[in-house]
Amino acid sequence: MNFEIINQSTTPELLSSIRRLRNKKFRLGAGCTDLLLDLKRNPAEDLTVINISQVRDTQFTDIKQSSSGFRLGACVTADKIVTDEKIKKYFPVLYGSALNLASTQIRQVASVGGNLCTASPSGDIACALMALKAECEIMNANGRKRIITIRDFFTGPRMTVLKENEFLYGIILPINLRDAKRIFSGFIKIGTRKSMECSVVSLAYHIQTKDSGEIILAGISIGASAPTIRFAENACSLLLGKNMFKISEEEKKQFAEKVLGYASPISDIRATAWYRKEVLFNISKSIFERTTDNEN
Repeated sequence: MNFEIINQSTTPELLSSIRRLRNKKFRLGAGCTDLLLDLKRNPAEDLTVINISQVRDTQFTDIKQSSSGFRLGACVTADKIVTDEKIKKYFPVLYGSALNLASTQIRQVASVGGNLCTASPSGDIACALMALKAECEIMNANGRKRIITIRDFFTGPRMTVLKENEFLYGIILPINLRDAKRIFSGFIKIGTRKSMECSVVSLAYHIQTKDSGEIILAGISIGASAPTIRFAENACSLLLGKNMFKISEEEKKQFAEKVLGYASPISDIRATAWYRKEVLFNISKSIFERTTDNEN
């Protein structure tokens, strides 16, 4: 394996490098926690790795709040998510997914953009962002931007819509707190051991209700259960208008069955397809017992 690493300190430098390398093999890397493993599995010759972890651009590296929501730069680390009090308050599902990611040391360098662009079906942060109906801000080598929904970002296992001259610049999290008074939000990760483990099954949920408990917004996504992370649209629709505190056992079962409708798991070294379905069904029902909420 033969590759060169070049460091970038500004966004214009990054754009210039992408244009210069457009006819050659190159990869972008921030924390490189997945990239190095990928290069070990699939050695590459004459590859250039563009290190973007040192880019000094707050749009790339910071978490910012606006009147319409939050924006995370693609180089925001899992550790920065875990230590951000507003993320913990408004998006517990994202906080939980980052906290469950690997080890303390890896969270210092693992980036949001890396978790999405790896496009692993078991990506923890990606699963949480799917439940939050995030939007992806993509930039090309000429500095032009386009925004797409995260549901359109993944096209297959470890595949995204990114073109050769494009990269993920930021993630937008819309938030509506005008009518919503309570937030029920969390990330459930099932693995074969407690730490440093990819998900066998994961479920992310973000539900907002009125004071009365009436559900007015719902986001449910599943990981490690299909070729890509999936948003459970029909399960979300079932919840709208219902009271979070008065979901019957039959409705819980119906909800879990609708979540399961988006799963097409495989059997591998970590779990069988049957086991994944059984676990997903049970953890889907369990979210209604997790009634600790964040009141605004």
